[in-house]
Amino acid sequence: MNGLILPQLTLILGGARSGKSTYAQNLAVQNAQRVLYVATAEAGDEEMLDRINKHRASRPSNWKTLETSHDVGQAVLSGSEEYHPEIILLDCLTLLVSNVIVTLPEEAPFFAYQKAVEGEIEALISSIHSLKIPWLIVSNEVGMGLVPPYALGRYYRDVLGWANQRLAAEADRVVFMVSGLTMNIKG
Repeated sequence: MNGLILPQLTLILGGARSGKSTYAQNLAVQNAQRVLYVATAEAGDEEMLDRINKHRASRPSNWKTLETSHDVGQAVLSGSEEYHPEIILLDCLTLLVSNVIVTLPEEAPFFAYQKAVEGEIEALISSIHSLKIPWLIVSNEVGMGLVPPYALGRYYRDVLGWANQRLAAEADRVVFMVSGLTMNIKG
């Protein structure tokens, strides 16, 4: 490793286009050669495919990418056994939570969404503690925007807010991004 010494878990929060992913990638480049990049996005349409391709092109070619839309903790444990990363960068929790809740019927009660996301997050935290290497997790802060006008949108906002809080409580460091600028809010 050649840069700063990273704590075990750094959570990087911010709004859309706040610079979260770029900041996380720069931290990883400064601190490791072997990075396991965990991509949670799925290409549901051409626009999303274009975004995914731009993200791929922005990463160093020596990084290993693990594309997984859910059960991330288990997928990382399996992927890290063969790659032995120095850092794991998960981008992003926002899409991971979305991927988990869309597996449930839209008319499911809130507690079903919450239980599904809790299971995903607790398994992720267990993996973080098992691997004992630095993790960088990127997520959108959704509590500062408008209240969604429909139930599923409010459920999503609420469970993502809970997931961010849960990871922030576990994190050694939490960074909030605004317009490409960092604010250290923990650690």
